Amino acid sequence: SQLPDPAIEDQGKDYIRPILNKYAAVCVRCPDYGTRTNTVILVDSEGRVTFTERNMINADVNQWKTSTYEFKLHS
Repeated sequence: SQLPDPAIEDQGKDYIRPILNKYAAVCVRCPDYGTRTNTVILVDSEGRVTFTERNMINADVNQWKTSTYEFKLHS
């Protein structure tokens, strides 16, 4: 599937938004400078990992490539 997923986009926003606003610039947009990669790493209780990364293509804010990798942690 493609990110962001509208079904989960708003989950936890009331908890996490104040933290992000205080400590992190989630998406920076300035001339000649800004966010060009987003990464999400999910790990479930079974040790399954989903690593998703979105990269800007050719410095064009309208073009992104999304790559997802799934694997299981060794115990």
